[in-house]
Amino acid sequence: MSELYDVVVIGAGPGGYVCAIKAAQLGLKVACIEKRDTLGGTCLNVGCIPSKALLHASEVYHQAEKVMGKFGVKTSGVSLDLPAMMAHKNKTVGDLTKGIAFLFKKNGVTPFYGSGEITAPDTVKVALNAGGEQEIKAKNIVIATGSDVISLPGVEIDEETVVSSTGAIKLPAVPKKMIVIGGGVIGLEMGSVWSRLGAEVTVIEYLDRILPGTDGELAKSFQKTLEKQNIKFKLSTKVTSVTKKDGGCVVEVEPANGGDKETLSADVTLVSVGRKPYTDGLGLEKANIPRDNKGRVEIDDRFRTAHKNIYAIGDAVRGAMLAHKAEDEGVAVAEIIAGQHPHINYDAIPNVIYTWPELSSVGHTEEDLKAQNIPYKIGKFSFAANGRAKAGLNDEGFIKILSHKETDRVLGAHMIGPDVGNMISEAAMAIEFKASAEDIARTCHAHPTTAETFKEAAIAAAFGKALHS
Repeated sequence: MSELYDVVVIGAGPGGYVCAIKAAQLGLKVACIEKRDTLGGTCLNVGCIPSKALLHASEVYHQAEKVMGKFGVKTSGVSLDLPAMMAHKNKTVGDLTKGIAFLFKKNGVTPFYGSGEITAPDTVKVALNAGGEQEIKAKNIVIATGSDVISLPGVEIDEETVVSSTGAIKLPAVPKKMIVIGGGVIGLEMGSVWSRLGAEVTVIEYLDRILPGTDGELAKSFQKTLEKQNIKFKLSTKVTSVTKKDGGCVVEVEPANGGDKETLSADVTLVSVGRKPYTDGLGLEKANIPRDNKGRVEIDDRFRTAHKNIYAIGDAVRGAMLAHKAEDEGVAVAEIIAGQHPHINYDAIPNVIYTWPELSSVGHTEEDLKAQNIPYKIGKFSFAANGRAKAGLNDEGFIKILSHKETDRVLGAHMIGPDVGNMISEAAMAIEFKASAEDIARTCHAHPTTAETFKEAAIAAAFGKALHS
């Protein structure tokens, strides 16, 4: 007889492993299935963490090469050791995957390494990486299989010349020219890495703007900032073909609305046109678990599928494809299974782009509010007027707070500037606790800090004018 678990989680990414650990901490008997040989999913192994390691390392290199002299720190003969940079990335990933394995052991979560398939409402069959099969019985099953890269029709990704984000984090040399197809988060982050290291980067975007869904004013400002960093943009442009040639590739493009074709060449082309739910091979059809037209598992407001004991979370379901969204959903499902009543406020889930300067946002954009006819006020403040940012030569960008015109309740916050990836958490908390702009304005912020910029934007929203502008 197979051992009976209270919960079996399929997928050990941020949503899955957090769900497994939380369920175990709530006293449930838990197993977690992961198709890789290491835990952490796409995010930790080939996504969020390695890309951030490279973003930080490439920024350090840029600072040493271009900026430190302005502080009176004289550097000469600065050079790039790409293998050492990659070794730092790999060590970071290795340390963190081992950390999750330790947490599994500490909390009593049993890992199974292989591909899981739901064969009955209480059964998951695992094709083990080590060979053979294992049948696992469970009272509850959680689908947390994450997402995979989307390619373009007719474009073959070989992860060498034509790469996805997976190949972009392990290039053996800095390309002289890189074409990035897609002006979203992944394309801009990886484009920034290789641009800092010396590549000539061109971003091709089908739409007439980068970062669709982001506050329009912020996206325009961000594009100008990246252009100052020598990243080129071709907007409203369609890629019609990518052909490998002479160790590089040729990319054929044309205007999105039709027009003359143009041929571009590059050493490496990064395809970053989005991600899709990883829900094939799970036995969903046989289990009569519906998916929508985007391949996402259909769930109710308690994350339940058509089977009330089978749940789904993260990139496999509706909503933003963000690791922290998946984590919150993983915790919520564990609590629901344990008989608790959690709540997630999807208006308070932040989004961050880890370029330099960083870009972050939470809540509604101006475009959202206009579409919904919600009256709003705007409070803005520039980092150029912030002492800490000025002292650190990080004074590019601004913070924008949107509050309700009648109640002053914070509806959204949008930031571009130094460390705004951390600062956005204050805005998320304000939205979660239904704070007004005046609440933030009357909260003492330490001086000198870049966080004072957030307070000043709140003062501008609440009272019509900031103090230091």
